[in-house]
Amino acid sequence: MQADKKLFTPGPLTTTYSVKQAMLQDLGSRDDQFIQVIKYVQAKLIKIAGLPSDEYTVVLMQGSGTFGVESVFQTCTKLDESNVLVLENGSYGQRIEKICKLLSINHKVLRFPEDRAIDCESVKSFLEKENNFTHVAVIHGETTSGALNNVEKIGQIVKTYIPNSLFIVDSMSAFGAVPVDIQKGFIDFLISSSNKCIQSVPGFSFVICSIRKLLSFKNNSRSLSLDLVDQYENMLKTNQFRFTPPTHSILAFKQALVELEQEGGPQKRYERYSNNHEIVRKGLLSIGFKELVPHEEQSKIINSYFYPNDENFNFEDFYKRLSDKGMVIYPGKMSKASCFRIGSIGALYAEDMQQLVQLIVQILRDMNVKIPIQY
Repeated sequence: MQADKKLFTPGPLTTTYSVKQAMLQDLGSRDDQFIQVIKYVQAKLIKIAGLPSDEYTVVLMQGSGTFGVESVFQTCTKLDESNVLVLENGSYGQRIEKICKLLSINHKVLRFPEDRAIDCESVKSFLEKENNFTHVAVIHGETTSGALNNVEKIGQIVKTYIPNSLFIVDSMSAFGAVPVDIQKGFIDFLISSSNKCIQSVPGFSFVICSIRKLLSFKNNSRSLSLDLVDQYENMLKTNQFRFTPPTHSILAFKQALVELEQEGGPQKRYERYSNNHEIVRKGLLSIGFKELVPHEEQSKIINSYFYPNDENFNFEDFYKRLSDKGMVIYPGKMSKASCFRIGSIGALYAEDMQQLVQLIVQILRDMNVKIPIQY
């Protein structure tokens, strides 16, 4: 059997054989064995989040991470009353903006440069003058660029000026590795998904939230399938999904949670990701590449590098040559800069990152791109 390519992406990502193997089992969605798996997953996620289980819950939601994000806005906003402040520094903040537009939710967007982390002092200055918002939403790790937003500090600022607001954090590519104290950051709703730092396969998202605040939006959702309260209450009553669950994805996720614990938990995993990140970063900087985001604002999840200013460099060719050698990187997503991205997460280790750097050097030479890289 042909070996899988290594995915240097922010997810879907490279998974272990044992995570894949966990899916080689068919379970009924209402079978007791599957119900026990759901209970295990929910309990482990609350433990990873460091939260008391009598005050917080985790709601599993079928679909991609965006389904989870939209479920929060479908359920927890009111058309005539809500006013959402979106803190945006990349395409995923823009996606929340689009959700608000499509759902006809009153909103305002505070924009920041897409190559930098959100400036907390600017948020503070803005809220000192304008604080009539019911919700504030932000991305934790903006994978458009690789910038990491300080959601704990932002949450503290938000609750200082709007104590009764809901603070919503899209922690899709950060939760499970990047440290975050949900209570210290006054985070009411945190959304992530199965195929990021937990290192499982796509199939569902999950929302970690205050039970009290979730239940305050009972019978409020404008969507049937994305009703978080109904999903929570049905699972509380029956330990089952309302509609067909991604059984195989959840089985894989359980195994991924076991492997996260075996690695030493989120802290140890983030140490590995950080080491992966630095190996590639130092390797590419040593041959002249320039990075987009300042080092101190990088998430260690993914990093962006400018294209060389060289007539022989063509990204599509560069990408294909890497892919043909079994290594898949990510194209850029910046609106004003030509970049490519390299992820550090998933079942990737130091030797994988070293091999990637070596292969990049070899391919650039094969393409007759000048080294050191020219700008």
